Amino acid sequence: MKANRQLVLAIFMAMRSALLLMPVSSLAWEGDTLSLTLRQAIELAHRNSPSARSARHTFLAQYWNYRYYRANYLPSLTLTSSPYINNEINKITQGDGTSLFVGQSQFGGDVSLSINQNIPFTGGTFFIRSSVNYLREMDDDMDLFSTIPVSIGYNQSLFGYNSLKWDRRIEPLKYAEAKKSYAETLELVSSQTCNNFFNLATAQSNLSMAHSNYANADTLYRMAQGRYRLGTITENEMLQIEIRRLSEEANAMDAQIAHEESLQAFRSFLGVGQNTYINLVLPDSVPEFVVPLHEALQRAMENSPDPVYYERIRKEAGSNLAYAKANAGLKADIYLQFGLSQTGNTLSGAYKRPMTQEYGSLTISLPILDWGRGRGKVRVARSQQELVDIQAQQGMDDFRQNVQKLVSQFNMQARKVRIARLTDLRARHRHTVAMRMYIMGQNTLLDLNDAIAEQNSAGRSYLYAMSTYWSLYYTLRSITGYDFHMQCAIAEQLPEK
Repeated sequence: MKANRQLVLAIFMAMRSALLLMPVSSLAWEGDTLSLTLRQAIELAHRNSPSARSARHTFLAQYWNYRYYRANYLPSLTLTSSPYINNEINKITQGDGTSLFVGQSQFGGDVSLSINQNIPFTGGTFFIRSSVNYLREMDDDMDLFSTIPVSIGYNQSLFGYNSLKWDRRIEPLKYAEAKKSYAETLELVSSQTCNNFFNLATAQSNLSMAHSNYANADTLYRMAQGRYRLGTITENEMLQIEIRRLSEEANAMDAQIAHEESLQAFRSFLGVGQNTYINLVLPDSVPEFVVPLHEALQRAMENSPDPVYYERIRKEAGSNLAYAKANAGLKADIYLQFGLSQTGNTLSGAYKRPMTQEYGSLTISLPILDWGRGRGKVRVARSQQELVDIQAQQGMDDFRQNVQKLVSQFNMQARKVRIARLTDLRARHRHTVAMRMYIMGQNTLLDLNDAIAEQNSAGRSYLYAMSTYWSLYYTLRSITGYDFHMQCAIAEQLPEK
């Protein structure tokens, strides 16, 4: 009898070991197989994931906005021309005040070349211009030319809103925020990849455990049938074993569905083919190191986009207040132009002995009665600025607290992984012992079920601890822009323009 038990136990353990060593992909899959480590999955996600591509285009849009802003402070050279033909009857006012309908047949055009330079300090525009205007009267066969060889001018809004000054304060912050946001998003993609990676790993582990549990339950059921016929077990125990076999069969089908869903989600996230099976190569350990809180806070203040964001919205609130004040009171525009001009029947004649051309204007606008609209807009803008200051202060406080919380969680997570791994090893060993003792009749079915449940729970807890560690690791990298494991700053990898 003892020899028969040992033989049954040896056959059972051999079948169980063969099933556990069998990869999940070989259970029910036909197609290409892609083996991925965590690092390879992250690199693939950086290239193909929708989040990474969206961040890339968002940054490029802000980059070109920044280029546009920079161009506003550089001189611009503009060539304009508007040729026309006029062959119609027009109403012409005569010298005595009467009007006549006169047929006109004309061809003309103008060419103007101007250099413009914005002045950030004042918000005005300085320009140099040269132009030629041509008119041909076809009925009289006469040519007329009007030239401005050179003209220098300046246009300035007094007491107005200086957009150039405020752009110099805000646009560099927007660009710095965009660069830091792009780097942060890539690290958050890494964190999201870790979650998807270990979600699939958990689904694969659950599927493997489900097949293993069903195989064990089926083997025990077949053994129990012989014992029941011999009368060594009761009908109640026989029914318990049969119910467990049926439950494990249903669990295996549920695990198969969950595995396919996780596999599909991960394939979509990585942008790989729908017929590709992803075989995960799990990391066997995690690096253990402690992140100093004061250094993490310092790195976060330097590299995170959040401080730049709060500074930017404060500047924008100040800009809105300045705009409201400028439009609520006295407004004046000054325009000055000095140059040379001449006319003639030939182009060369229109450049001979040019005459002085001077022009200046001052436009003043002062609201006398606006029923408090201007004052109301100023008060709204000032209230909004105070609200933004409060929100920015609260946001920075929350930001520092989030960094502290993240560092505290990460510094404990490596130890949690070590405990979860040890628990998993002990639970597997206990399951093996409980199975052996049950087959030898030295253990109850309740004890065996407890050992199976503990093994399944410990395996899932270990994968969850690993997933949490790597997710925290890359989230910490995203918020600080620093790799505390390698003791180096994260290289700035901006997309190609």
